[in-house]
Amino acid sequence: MDLGLSKDEIALQARARAFSRDVARPRAGQIDRDEQYPWDIVQALAKAGFLGMTMPKALGGQGRSFLEAVLVIEEMAKSCTVTGRIVVETNMGALSTVMAYGSEAQKKLVARLVLAGDKPAICITEPEAGSDAMAMTTRADKRGDTYVINGKKHWITGAGVSRLHLIFARVFDEKGEELGIGGFLAVRDENQGLRATRREQTMGLRGMPEGELTFENLEVPASMTVMPPSGFRRGFADLMNAYNSQRVGAGTVAMGVAAGALELALEFAKTREQFGRPIGEFQGLQWMLADMQTQLTASRLMLHQAARSRGPQGSAFPDPMLAAQAKIFASETAIRIVNDALQVFGARGYSRELPLERMARDVRMFTIGGGTAQVLRTLVAAKMLGWKLPQRRDGYAPKRSLRDAAE
Repeated sequence: MDLGLSKDEIALQARARAFSRDVARPRAGQIDRDEQYPWDIVQALAKAGFLGMTMPKALGGQGRSFLEAVLVIEEMAKSCTVTGRIVVETNMGALSTVMAYGSEAQKKLVARLVLAGDKPAICITEPEAGSDAMAMTTRADKRGDTYVINGKKHWITGAGVSRLHLIFARVFDEKGEELGIGGFLAVRDENQGLRATRREQTMGLRGMPEGELTFENLEVPASMTVMPPSGFRRGFADLMNAYNSQRVGAGTVAMGVAAGALELALEFAKTREQFGRPIGEFQGLQWMLADMQTQLTASRLMLHQAARSRGPQGSAFPDPMLAAQAKIFASETAIRIVNDALQVFGARGYSRELPLERMARDVRMFTIGGGTAQVLRTLVAAKMLGWKLPQRRDGYAPKRSLRDAAE
């Protein structure tokens, strides 16, 4: 299928495919069983040049586009979901936020850590502030040239293994007046007061820790505040734009897992025989395979379109509506594709000896993390209608009906 890729992009894709096949695939099952972060894979990715690809060349990166990162992510996720996630986190998310809004010192810090193998953690979610991110209670109090952060985050990807953290907190000045929500960079083991206090026992993606972080009088220099031009009061919306790249990356991991599952199912349909012939000759399975490929192609096209796009007003990140649509569609269809691929294998697909059951557990995460499919539908609807759609009950003002207005 012609995706309009350049020769360089095709070469990058082929190189990622070879890495996925030769390095990630042999380790994927063991990573899942051990539930340990795969530092050997991280070092291999760094050596192969797949970490920090989207960073500017002046910082040691390759100046690659989000589309090029997407090509690599898909290939990695075909073999190992955790490896795909690592490539997302080291090319998008917190990294791309700092590259867009950070100071030169902040960019150099991020570049140094990522190129050495660190996976930055973006810290937004709290026990009582999930989809409702504005309900966060973690606070950063200004004290001279320092901010002191106290609070708790949970379901933080990379908790306990990430060194660099982009922490979102409510900001208060020295008089105790709230200024808005800001982002702060802290490095584990360098900034005292940052602790990983609990690891979640997850259904899938078991080699990528999700956990709870506690901040107790965590001191962060004011120079490590990530500040968009719009400042604290309105800057949270700009900082959250980073999630548009993260959403494209997450959707791509889901799509990559689905692509890997379909490849397995297709090969099995050609070689498995029942009733004296390959099961691929039965129309029922042919239609399943055709539907899987159709859904996969649509997902890939949507994700590529989103990766190529840019949001309004010179945004450095993908268009919010395209990113949301792509993640909704790719994550939901990936669950169906993996489930159907498992069905093609019958009882064998249900066995832990094959990767299908691991893929089914892994892919389930992607309609949840990085914005649930339901919340993203609200975002899409708001863009379509041109309205703000606050979800709090007191956020809606009663409107007069057309009949009342006419009277």
